[in-house]
Amino acid sequence: MAKQAIGILETKGFIALVEGCDAALKAADIRMTGWDKIGSGLVTAFFAGDVAAVKAALAAAATAAASVGSVTSVQV
Repeated sequence: MAKQAIGILETKGFIALVEGCDAALKAADIRMTGWDKIGSGLVTAFFAGDVAAVKAALAAAATAAASVGSVTSVQV
């Protein structure tokens, strides 16, 4: 069984988060477990899957979100 990981993508602005989530879900076999509004324009999305898939997905998500807005944080 592959090791499981949780990934977090935080952006400034909802549109950048949607763009990043779209790229992440298309890039690898992961699932989005939810999102949360932090405040001051910051929004965070949470992903789960095996370690390699989450890393690949968040790399794609950060690139896509940065093209539209501002990426604050990416954690695996």
